[in-house]
Amino acid sequence: MERSFNSVTRPISAQLLFLLITSFLIWPCTEATAASAAEELLKGFEATPNPSIAFFQPLLNDSSSKFSFGFLRVNSTQLALAVLHVPSSEPLWLANPTTLSRWSDRTKVFFNGSLVISDPRTRMFWSTETQGDKLVLLNNSNLQIQKGLDNSNNVNVPTVLWQSFDFPTNTLVETQNFTSTMTLLSSNALYSMRLGNDFIGLYAKFDSGSDQIYWKHKALQAKAQIIEGNGPIHVQVDPDGWLGMYQNGTTPVDIESFNSFQRSLDGLLMVRLESDGNLKAYYWSGSSWVLDYVAIRETCDLPSPCGSYGLCTPGSGCSCLDNSTELSSGACSSSGPYSNDMCSDPKTQKNDIKVLRRGGVEVPFKEWMRYETTPSLEECENACGNNCSCYGAVYNNASGFCYILDYPIQTLLGTGDDSKVGYFKIKEGANKKKINSGLGVGVGLLGGAVLCLIGAVGFGSYKIWRNKKRVNRMLEEETGGVMSGPYKDLGSASFRSIEMCSSGHR
Repeated sequence: MERSFNSVTRPISAQLLFLLITSFLIWPCTEATAASAAEELLKGFEATPNPSIAFFQPLLNDSSSKFSFGFLRVNSTQLALAVLHVPSSEPLWLANPTTLSRWSDRTKVFFNGSLVISDPRTRMFWSTETQGDKLVLLNNSNLQIQKGLDNSNNVNVPTVLWQSFDFPTNTLVETQNFTSTMTLLSSNALYSMRLGNDFIGLYAKFDSGSDQIYWKHKALQAKAQIIEGNGPIHVQVDPDGWLGMYQNGTTPVDIESFNSFQRSLDGLLMVRLESDGNLKAYYWSGSSWVLDYVAIRETCDLPSPCGSYGLCTPGSGCSCLDNSTELSSGACSSSGPYSNDMCSDPKTQKNDIKVLRRGGVEVPFKEWMRYETTPSLEECENACGNNCSCYGAVYNNASGFCYILDYPIQTLLGTGDDSKVGYFKIKEGANKKKINSGLGVGVGLLGGAVLCLIGAVGFGSYKIWRNKKRVNRMLEEETGGVMSGPYKDLGSASFRSIEMCSSGHR
């Protein structure tokens, strides 16, 4: 994190002295913080966030000091329990990513057999709900709660009651098992990775209550077969540069190779579900993370690269479906509010649904989309128009396929084929209400300004008339009623009254 220094010019000697003093003061604090992190936490441990820490406060280190568990500061005011890759300061795991605590001395983390974080002000509470003896961080970044020793099979190893590897967030690291009961969730919570009977699937959540699959990798089963009834599959990131899919045993039923396949790497290898919905692999080179694998290679094949009501054309980039609005902040301004009811209101008979038609468009990831076969475009449109949970449809005149979009309209694919026609609903009600309310506020402010101006002019005119009358009376007394000329200072009262009125309404 970069910090800006004061731009005032100082002598070089003074700058050097300042840097030396700063380094001298910061160095012991940094060393003390790192040294204060233990290699195991026992019952009775308790900690609160240090207000002077800007990024990460370590509580527990692994024996190699490559990984650390502690307080991660998020957006300056929030706190997450996290496991970090120390050389890159990259978070690999978060305890409760959907609900964060405050970075406050009232927020407390303690270990009483369970790892617990509590924030009484926001009533945030998270616990592992275990009865362990100690908390340890392994050399592969796995955070474990252990209890006693397991003497079965003559192996004296601690019993693992809970481990972070069973609850991944958006990242998998090498040797970590990902099972059919787990979910990998992107940092913005829009995309997830889950396992099917014989495939890895990526899913998008488009505010419709159900998930839409947009990428699927099925097991090739070249070296081993998936046998029905022999249990679910799992995947694992192999240090030799591939993502292996297994059912039972050590022979994979599928291998998804990375760029570093069968190369010897010294650094950590990880797979991450990114916030754009892509699945990528990286390895640590010693100084930076190097991209090693990309599941979705074309930008337009991502779930929503141009935002809602956007159009992604390969080679041309992003535009808007209606051709009349500009793409801004990842969404087109023609996009209306999301609604679970995409039909007109039967009570008021108010038609707040606008229809947008566009030729030369195609649905993304159509091999995973639901479709019906209809003889005409009109029937395809009717199938969506009469369905209140349908947001749009795309019809292919050549095949007769009518793809039903039962989620809020996202990015469509641009093609040069006008036989592929899109029919899209836009809910206008909330936008109109927002515009009308904004217009009402604007009219109210304008009316207030006009009234203020009228009052100011009236008051000024009255003062002018009163001053003029007084001057005339004085002149009449002095000159016998003869007016010598205009009174030159009459404008100041009117100007001041307008100023006073304006300042009173700022």
